[in-house]
Amino acid sequence: MSTFGLFGLVIAFAGVAIGSVCLLASQALRGTRRASSADTFAWAGAVAHILAFVALTFCCGLLVFCFMTGDFSIEYVLLEHSEAEGALGVLYRFAGLWAGREGSLLLWAWLISAFNVAVAVRVMKHDEPIDCMALLVSGLVLVAFVAVMLFSESNMPFTATAAPYIDSSGRLTNTGSMQGMNPLLEHWAQAIHPPTLFIGYAGLTIPFAYAIAALIVNDPSKKWVERSSRFAMISWLFLGIGIGLGCVWAYVVLGWGGYWGWDAVENASLLSWCAALALVHSFTVYRKRGAFKRWSIMCACITFAFVITGTFITRSGIVQSVHAFEGDPVSLVLFGGLIAVSMLVGALGLFIRWKSFCPGENDVMESFASRDAAYYFNNVIMIVFTVILCYLTVASALPSWLPFGGQSLSAGTYNAIARPLGVVYCAIIAVCPLLSWVKTDPKTFWKKARIPALCAVVLFVGLMSYFATTLYPAYDAIIQAGGTEAEELASEGPVWYYNGIAVVGFAVASLLFFNTLFLIGRTVGARAKATGKNPVAAFFASLAADAPRFGGYITHLAMSIILVGLIGSSMYVTEKVGYVDFDQDANTGGTFTIENYELRYANNEVNQTSNGKQIDYCTQFEVYDTNSGSYIDTVSPSVTLQSATQQTKLNASVISFPMEDLFVVYRGVNDAGQLSMDVRVNPLISWVWVGFAMLVIGTGLGAFGRRKPSNKVKDAAQAQAETAKGDARAESAAGEACAESAAGEACAEQAASRAESAAEAATDAAAETVTATRPAATAEA
Repeated sequence: MSTFGLFGLVIAFAGVAIGSVCLLASQALRGTRRASSADTFAWAGAVAHILAFVALTFCCGLLVFCFMTGDFSIEYVLLEHSEAEGALGVLYRFAGLWAGREGSLLLWAWLISAFNVAVAVRVMKHDEPIDCMALLVSGLVLVAFVAVMLFSESNMPFTATAAPYIDSSGRLTNTGSMQGMNPLLEHWAQAIHPPTLFIGYAGLTIPFAYAIAALIVNDPSKKWVERSSRFAMISWLFLGIGIGLGCVWAYVVLGWGGYWGWDAVENASLLSWCAALALVHSFTVYRKRGAFKRWSIMCACITFAFVITGTFITRSGIVQSVHAFEGDPVSLVLFGGLIAVSMLVGALGLFIRWKSFCPGENDVMESFASRDAAYYFNNVIMIVFTVILCYLTVASALPSWLPFGGQSLSAGTYNAIARPLGVVYCAIIAVCPLLSWVKTDPKTFWKKARIPALCAVVLFVGLMSYFATTLYPAYDAIIQAGGTEAEELASEGPVWYYNGIAVVGFAVASLLFFNTLFLIGRTVGARAKATGKNPVAAFFASLAADAPRFGGYITHLAMSIILVGLIGSSMYVTEKVGYVDFDQDANTGGTFTIENYELRYANNEVNQTSNGKQIDYCTQFEVYDTNSGSYIDTVSPSVTLQSATQQTKLNASVISFPMEDLFVVYRGVNDAGQLSMDVRVNPLISWVWVGFAMLVIGTGLGAFGRRKPSNKVKDAAQAQAETAKGDARAESAAGEACAESAAGEACAEQAASRAESAAEAATDAAAETVTATRPAATAEA
């Protein structure tokens, strides 16, 4: 099996190397007397990349087959296999493919090759220089990934199993029998979490490849953006899914009561998510207005560099983490080199093509009170935060003479930066739909903003009522109790500042929520007026005709909900650690009280799996409301012990309510025979999960949805644009009416760039602007 796998890697390496040479030759031949041969070389290069994909598919399939059948002739399979039973056991065995460093590298390479196939198919159909060069660049990245497995023993996924794991008779030794997947990874969310991240990482190779391709062929048009926008959006979608699933796993498995701890590996995934967020915004401005040309090229390179930086952090060994891979010097050199090369090539290419990618007439920011400025600050905040986050994450590996050098920073340091920046960022995407391009007229702005602002005040009052009655009292109780927890809380800022951020955050979330709702209403109202349909029918017609736009609406609503959830669940958590008296012989125990919950001991039991390799120590508590004395529910936290390795896993039990979670962890029995308990009340955490689900749905609509404007609406909008020509303000109004009626870019293109930048002063402009805001920014991809 190991030999077959090795052959697969060799074929993949040869395929992508030959394909890259062919594509390079096709570009060299264009414009020469042998230009007719360029098409042949391009076609051959595309076929070679498809062959590499087939070979890597074989390699992945071989590992999966070994995991499923229990074939331990490959060392990686032995070290990462799961012996869990049941339906989830099948999932965990399959997840062994990406459970370790070697397998995850193989999966990543396979995903890059899969994205390359999409580009290769385009090359075979159209054979355009920009596509050929994009495939070449992406192929060179794939060469590096395959090479690091093929020529590095520590990264080779097909090393044959040998001593000390197998004896002379071919049987597993005691050491070999103790090997297997870390039990902490045996959870459905963790099993799905890595591949979704890897899809995002691999997909962001394509925008980078097209950016470099645009420089190579000297094409400053929006063609490269149109080619890569959907890849960027899909990548951002899967990165978000992966981060969210990781949060779910951390919340219920690690037993510390939270879902984000600013761990180095967590930060690594956030780096590329934030950079990709800036990228999709840049693409929108590039595509709609021909602006941000140079920056979009560089942003694609920066985003790819941060993808590799995240991998560099988790695999190089320079930063310690509870779930980083073991350090590897080859990974240190390879990924460090890729980071440097990706940035250097982008910067050098821009220097050479500086005049070609010069700013257009729309690439001038005349006023801070404009949508141009909103996009600008959107990018600045995301990139600056990403750079700071990256620096702080690797600070422990930096020389001591640098700021924070040699220090492992606490979560409070990250929070001090992330919280105010996050609130400001959400404020920008809340206000952006109310602004106009170039310059915003104050009267028009107020006309758009007054009704949503009034509704936002109502929601804000409701949130402040909850803050005053629940959140602040919890904060004050911790401070008054004193101790380590109070000191840590006080270190995050004075009372007025800490709680002031929460109050401002609630206000911003309220405004973002209602601004988005009114955008939905205006868009649906415009379609109802244009088609004569009732509002309900107009809503579904708008959704069917312009799914990406409504995906943007949903993502903005999601961001407002997530912001509220983050404030409650990360800033106002009540935790109590203590012990419960327990009599094992009589099977009786005491009670545990936190806030208005009382946990009464009910039962204790020990369960063992049929194969005898796993033991679950489970306790049960009945939960009552201390105010009314009524029964609420039963919690069953447990501790899982792996018999062979004596490794334990804490399984939390959670009771979820609309406004808070009761989070219960059982940590075992102490020397005095008492049950060790860690119980938390997490306010508003369900809002995080609801917002996360909405974010996935909205981003999915933006990534996969298509604009299909009806002919009736399209014709009406085009007629408006035609009659408005000759007058800049009339052109602008026609362009806005077109966008509002969901006619899409067909009408917007006829209104021309001048129409969008001249005087977007009408109230109707709000409906068009949703595609110019955050996750909806790439809806037109």
